[in-house]
Amino acid sequence: MQRIEHIYINGAFVEPHGSEWFDLHNPATEEVIGQVRLGDARDASDAIAAAKAAFPAFSRTSRQERIAMLRRMQAAMAARENDLFEAIVTEYGAPVSRARWMAAYAHQVIGELAQVLEQYVFQRPAGAAQVTMQPLGVAGLITPWNSNAGFICGKLATALAAGCTAVIKPSEMSALQTRVVMEALHEAGLPPGVFNIVNGRGEVVGAQITSHRDVAKISFTGSSVVGRAILRGSAETFKRVTLELGGKSPTLVLDDADFDSAVPLAVQAGFMNSGQACIAGTRILVPRARLAEFEAAIAREVAATPAGDPRDPATAIGPMVSRKQWERVQGYIRRGKEEGARLLVGGEGRPDGVDRGWLVRPTVFTDVRNDMTIAREEIFGPVLAILPYDTEMEAIAIANDTTYGLHGYVLTGDRERGARVAAQIEAGRVLVNTLVHEPKAPFGGFKQSGIGRENGSYGVDAYLEPKAVLVN
Repeated sequence: MQRIEHIYINGAFVEPHGSEWFDLHNPATEEVIGQVRLGDARDASDAIAAAKAAFPAFSRTSRQERIAMLRRMQAAMAARENDLFEAIVTEYGAPVSRARWMAAYAHQVIGELAQVLEQYVFQRPAGAAQVTMQPLGVAGLITPWNSNAGFICGKLATALAAGCTAVIKPSEMSALQTRVVMEALHEAGLPPGVFNIVNGRGEVVGAQITSHRDVAKISFTGSSVVGRAILRGSAETFKRVTLELGGKSPTLVLDDADFDSAVPLAVQAGFMNSGQACIAGTRILVPRARLAEFEAAIAREVAATPAGDPRDPATAIGPMVSRKQWERVQGYIRRGKEEGARLLVGGEGRPDGVDRGWLVRPTVFTDVRNDMTIAREEIFGPVLAILPYDTEMEAIAIANDTTYGLHGYVLTGDRERGARVAAQIEAGRVLVNTLVHEPKAPFGGFKQSGIGRENGSYGVDAYLEPKAVLVN
């Protein structure tokens, strides 16, 4: 059993003041595999003080100095890719193909920010004024369990590129991954206090970071419920806030789509990251005239998308991260049946032949109305809803009839038509006939899917305040 006893403050591994121990599980076996000692409000305050002390000198570093730091961070994380991969599979249960991408992304995203920083314009003329983009100060970075290491590295690299120092509150459920990241970033040799990492509960460490007067910026990825609490906690000190929250993304299958290519894309979009993805395309809008054809095709595709042991290369869908999450998904499947949706594939319980682990049967409902719970609320598991429509305009209206607006997908045989439809979807990012990620494009949501944007120069903007100077 692994015991994680340290947090990272002011360039050193230290024992937290907090004394609570939190159990870590292998979601594929349900076994306890370790414990992490959680920090408390005092630890968070110590980390904030270290970041505050480091900020004046760090904010004055040159572009080239920061690029060099990012390149050292990238190299250090790349050197630990295999260790991070092992932690992701063991602790999170990601299938090996997904886990390899996640482990590589943690260092790749740092390299992307180094490239952005090379071209970023900090001095901008505005009429008779000279505008300087000035770093905000200490940034509080709060990351989720569904891609913990990637979010730590992406948020931290963005903050450092802007000249901010940081205090990071990772998910306590992802402590094995966090330990790998802490050790790797320590090897990168950044100045003490520039980044600090405190394991702890959101209602303790996260709340302290959110409310502390010496934190100027919050970047949070997680649920809309927690996002609201962070907004309230940040209001007293007028923190700048970036929130990347939940989603209930539509996948619009247009009537000219080739189902041989569209159906696999729709299933991959819906089941990505074992369904535990804020951008998952879980509402599939299908032309009513082709509904029976689509149902037959998706049933075949889901049958070829197995849920099972994440270490089996054939596995496409791994376990849910925790028993609580497994039970949550089971509740939504029951609710779908109770509200009258027709179960096409899957259902309650574990997949056939599986007697342990928090695995969900890949599930597809059809004949779903957009007012049903499974069409309104984010399930965060491998459960898809098929909603029929009659006209293109009706499909767009259904797609936009949601409190969320993070992501969307359009599948069509006509690229120009796809782009035209995508322009009418109320979402921060819409993909047409692809699942490709573009790291330089802004990422964030409309409506209750968040505030602000991450990635590329748009992400760096969020850690800077424009200051105008006019000289007579």
